[in-house]
Amino acid sequence: MEYARFVNGDRMKDFFRLMSRTQFLELLEGFEPLDSEVVPLTQARGRVLAQDILAPEDLPPFSRSTMDGFAVRAKATFGASESEPSLFKVVGEVPMGSSGQDIEVGPLEAAKIWTGGALPRGADSVVMVEFTHPIDEETIEVFKPVAPGENVIAKGEDYREGDVVLEGGRVLGPSDLGALAGLGIVEVPVVKRPKVAVLSTGDELVPPDATPRPGEIRDINSTTLHLLIEECGGIPVPMGIIPDDFDSLKRACEEALREGADVVLLSGGSSVGRRDYTLDVFRGLKGCDVLAHGVSIRPGKPTILAKQGNRALFGLPGHVASAIVVFLLFVRPLVRYMSGRDLSTGLNEVRVRCGQEFPSVSGREDFVRVRLEDGPEGLSDMKWAYPVWGKSGLISPLVKAHGLLKIPRDSEGLERGEEATCLLFSYTYQ
Repeated sequence: MEYARFVNGDRMKDFFRLMSRTQFLELLEGFEPLDSEVVPLTQARGRVLAQDILAPEDLPPFSRSTMDGFAVRAKATFGASESEPSLFKVVGEVPMGSSGQDIEVGPLEAAKIWTGGALPRGADSVVMVEFTHPIDEETIEVFKPVAPGENVIAKGEDYREGDVVLEGGRVLGPSDLGALAGLGIVEVPVVKRPKVAVLSTGDELVPPDATPRPGEIRDINSTTLHLLIEECGGIPVPMGIIPDDFDSLKRACEEALREGADVVLLSGGSSVGRRDYTLDVFRGLKGCDVLAHGVSIRPGKPTILAKQGNRALFGLPGHVASAIVVFLLFVRPLVRYMSGRDLSTGLNEVRVRCGQEFPSVSGREDFVRVRLEDGPEGLSDMKWAYPVWGKSGLISPLVKAHGLLKIPRDSEGLERGEEATCLLFSYTYQ
């Protein structure tokens, strides 16, 4: 990356040269997913499976009834009807939890069975109790025929021993984990969750529980970034508020890396102001290369990306709107990618119509905070997007917005009624 330089007092600072969002995302492809770890099933929901899982046994391990009724040989029921029911001798009852192998059903015999009970020897189907009528304690009428296997789940019908139950790369859900539990698999190999360190810098910042003095303001970014990290599957590592000086920031970054952070977010030091040390700090870290400083997007233009081995360091804008947009566009895809998913935001994108004109400047990609509403009568084929204007240092426009409307880099704006793509905030719009 080529950088321009300019004199700022007696210091030389690097001024960013802009790359496209696509070029920035291509840099993220240079990172690798993390190694795997083994976790209990109860901790595996939403995690990415690290390898194929094979069935160690049949599931179910025996043929079982899906209905309350009578286990029979299906062939013996053929021709049974309400006008001419078939008679069966009841030879016993299959207790729940038993193997059923101590009872054998002959050609015109039946065994009482309950839902989930093991099929007794000789039986291949179950007649529902609704289609039977007791004659006495040992005899029933059956007035509806059943086919072989009817009302029965056969041994191994879910999975045969050696079957691939789940393929590696799958995001695990409750049903997946239930299948593993049914096979006696109580631990599962998954891709590790990235540890993401959050550093807020600014001498004017105080923690949310503090009372600001004149000239101070509570730190918003640490809270929003912490929750955004959790939402995309990362493990937040809060590092607190760091003083606005080179040595303090460098020590904090080194500590975060020593503690095993896979991603470091330094919020509030990515532009070209007099006291933005992030670029110098990243370059001062051993084995750290600066890959990018500046992206042709708004908000978030001064974003920095650096790389130390397989660890990423981001310099995020200090303004809350800019920091959140950059996180969603770049940090979130990388955290997902490191945890075994694809390199995307993973957020829903929908087509919308512009509720009013959206001005822009060719050469940059704009992401406008918008709220979505139903369209005018007769034009309800898709939602209509209306801008939620506000400076990038304000949080209230984000609270009111449902997502980000994309204005392409080569566009000078969008007209009212024109179609566009909206990236939805997963936590605000259902």
